[in-house]
Amino acid sequence: MPWAILDTNAYVDKWSGVLPLSRFDEIQKTFIIRHSSVVLFELRRGAQTVAQRRLVEELFSLAKIQWAPLADDWWRAGDIVRRIGAAQHWDPHRKRAFQNDTLIALTARRYGATVVTSDRDDFEELRREINITVLFV
Repeated sequence: MPWAILDTNAYVDKWSGVLPLSRFDEIQKTFIIRHSSVVLFELRRGAQTVAQRRLVEELFSLAKIQWAPLADDWWRAGDIVRRIGAAQHWDPHRKRAFQNDTLIALTARRYGATVVTSDRDDFEELRREINITVLFV
């Protein structure tokens, strides 16, 4: 069974009802889900309410296996973000957001995993740049 990393927005879409539970169940039947330390960071950083923090803490407690970017991933991400950001005239905030997506993509690529996301713009760019497999939901 293939591996997948769910991007931050896939969790947010599931929890907010944008991603139907049936679609989420289908993803879980198709892939072995691995957790990205970058995604867990983004979820924790963005959890504003007590209920949101509980959801993130529960996910973290279930995330027995976490994949984290390696030093080489950070090094390569710096080059990718610099080149694409310069070409598209991104401000520092936009580059930071793309940095995290790049780290998620490079981590997934290292393991041969699919990235499950609704962020079509960033991950189409990354799919072309580093040849990753992406499932858009």
